[in-house]
Amino acid sequence: MARIQTTFLFNFFFFMCFMLFSIFPINNFILVHSLHQKQHFDVLNVASSIHKTLQIFSKTSPQIRYPNRPLIPTTVTPTNSSVLSLSLHPHVSIVKPRHQNYSALTLSRLASDSARVSSIHSKLQLAIPKPVLKDLQAPITSGESQGTFEYLARVGFGRPVKEFYMTIDTGSNINWLQCQPCDSCYKQSDPIFDPPGQPVLILYHAPRSSVILLVSTGVVVTRVGSVDNVAVGCGHDNEGLFYGSAGLIGLGAGDLSFPSQIKATSFSYCLVDMDSHSSSTLEFNSVPPSDSIIVPMVHNPKFDAFFYVDLVGISVAGQQLSIQPSIFQVQPDGSGGVIVDSGTVVTRLVTQAYNSLRDTFVKYATNLPSTSGYSLFDTCFDLSSVPDDVKVPAVSFHFSGGKTLPLNSRNCLFPVDSRGKFCFAFAPSESVSIIGNIQQQETRVSYDLTSKLIGFSPNKC
Repeated sequence: MARIQTTFLFNFFFFMCFMLFSIFPINNFILVHSLHQKQHFDVLNVASSIHKTLQIFSKTSPQIRYPNRPLIPTTVTPTNSSVLSLSLHPHVSIVKPRHQNYSALTLSRLASDSARVSSIHSKLQLAIPKPVLKDLQAPITSGESQGTFEYLARVGFGRPVKEFYMTIDTGSNINWLQCQPCDSCYKQSDPIFDPPGQPVLILYHAPRSSVILLVSTGVVVTRVGSVDNVAVGCGHDNEGLFYGSAGLIGLGAGDLSFPSQIKATSFSYCLVDMDSHSSSTLEFNSVPPSDSIIVPMVHNPKFDAFFYVDLVGISVAGQQLSIQPSIFQVQPDGSGGVIVDSGTVVTRLVTQAYNSLRDTFVKYATNLPSTSGYSLFDTCFDLSSVPDDVKVPAVSFHFSGGKTLPLNSRNCLFPVDSRGKFCFAFAPSESVSIIGNIQQQETRVSYDLTSKLIGFSPNKC
């Protein structure tokens, strides 16, 4: 009897396998398996990344050029819904690094980045109150505490127009530039602005767009509308690490930021690879891409100068990390939370989350030869012997509402020299977590200021 049951079960199993493969041919199983693997791993082109690090220091690297042309804005009916677009460039495509090689440039970037993160921690600890609009005076703080500022918008000032490169920063609320007479100024790529009586500011998307934005002490004018009461500061005594930039366009959540002052309903940017000579745009009042991953902003009642998101989890190679969502939440005292910041280079995660992310990444990165750490990076790999492409465990951010943002390999492994040393582009944090610009690169990030939403749309530069 037992033999008959065994024979029956064997025959039944064989029959079910036959039927399964008849309905789903084996090549379909291979395809499903391939797609499954693709979701869990991404491909990094090592040769391309190394080539970019070398191109930065090449004498033949391309330079940005803008044609001279008159800009004549016209005052028309007031509106705050006009789409405004500015050209946005990586710092290295505008100003040649002063460093001897890419490793020295990386160390400089990381040192400045660490200073910026320390500054953010200090501000949060002090719980700086919201600035008062009637007080338009603000100090121009040293770049030692502000960071590297890797992305610049092209801006025109005065009549006749004089063009300048201005740093953009979502972690700042003050708009300013270096002005004559300059008691103490750092070196910038353009001549220092000399205000012609009452300062005026013209923003436009160079080199071909006709969209113009005029900012003065009283009015913002575009070809399709105007906005009143915009203030831009003049810095006469400045120092720090803003090298090459004429000043700052503050995109923060405070009342004095540029979006707030022009009453923009939204703004967005797409940060291209910081080592490239490509460009993208900074846009105001534009509609986000239809495929954007939309997540809610989180309000920090103690400190509203930054944009927070509700990160609830992280996965590596399809494996969800064993961390509680509460470690990413804003605490009653204003600590914690997750900030989206264009001025921070390396993403910081609270230590428990970082350790879990790093260990899981290493677990699945068995094909990547490990090597010693580098500066603030404790996890690095020697890819010098990799001829071209290498598989990298895929990392995804998970937000409330079931929304998932997949990161590509370039958002996870960062070249630190030109010899093939790549490091895991995350670092631990004391309390607050920060999604930095390495993880934002090649993704259009949209800020809906009316509905309090943030959108992420990969590959939309």
